[in-house]
Amino acid sequence: MIEVKQATKVFSSRHGPAINSVSFDVKNGEVVGFVGLNGAGKTTTIRIAVGVSLPTSGTVLIDGHDITNEKAEASKSIGWVPEIPNFEPNAKALTLMRYLAGFYGIDRTEARSRSKDLLASVGLSGFENRKIRTYSQGMKKRFSLAVSLLSDPQNFLFDEVLNGLDPEGIHFFRELMRGQKRVNKAILLSSHILTEIENIADRIVFIHRGRIIKTVTREELGAYEGVRGILRIILQNPNDDAISYLKTLGGNLQVQGNEIVLSDFHGDSSQVNAELVKKGIPVREIKFEKTGLEEYFFELIKSADAGR
Repeated sequence: MIEVKQATKVFSSRHGPAINSVSFDVKNGEVVGFVGLNGAGKTTTIRIAVGVSLPTSGTVLIDGHDITNEKAEASKSIGWVPEIPNFEPNAKALTLMRYLAGFYGIDRTEARSRSKDLLASVGLSGFENRKIRTYSQGMKKRFSLAVSLLSDPQNFLFDEVLNGLDPEGIHFFRELMRGQKRVNKAILLSSHILTEIENIADRIVFIHRGRIIKTVTREELGAYEGVRGILRIILQNPNDDAISYLKTLGGNLQVQGNEIVLSDFHGDSSQVNAELVKKGIPVREIKFEKTGLEEYFFELIKSADAGR
């Protein structure tokens, strides 16, 4: 379990805190999505959580161990894949894996066997004796994942791990996360690919300008999506009577030829269709598109900025 408790990080007093009193948790058997714009504080939070950066105040507990005061013990339970993996470029993958295994107290025989098995499990079988500098970005991320699995940790922190991957790579990481969740691991996933977050996360933590602005469950997000979205209507003749009625529904209305787009629509599209027909306005097509995570995210940001 990962517990972020009132974590604050100040790099420069002139610019204010990069993150400010950030608190949330990731329970065992749960995937938590971590969403925010560039510079919102996602990577800063994750770097503090894995112990490579010290918080100015606050702390992070990894399975109950303080990452600052009990770093050695806490680190045993962490698997971290950074956005840009950075390994010795001239090292061969298998050799480096065996070397890193020593930090976890794994003996030489076990280190070789486990390293080969892990490299195969992440799709790098046949590339074990190639130098890291010859790997593509996707291969480096797979190698980084193999390293993170060496100690079979209880907690994983993935920082923009899906960036730059092809569909096969994204599918691989998605299935791996689901597999780790099934064996009760805690997973924090930071990503700009919001459709993936929406599909896999049990909860989503939104961070903006260094502060947590909202945490929602999958069910809460689903309820939001079920009641609002974009209504697209194609009329045979979009006259003033039709426009006047549609304006009463709220939201933002745009007329594009015969198509009328009503964003942020709350209501029942079938009732709108029935009302237009009752008014004698021929409807050629009506379609309701549910609002997804991206729209929800930007609505939260807009609301947060308005309240500053």
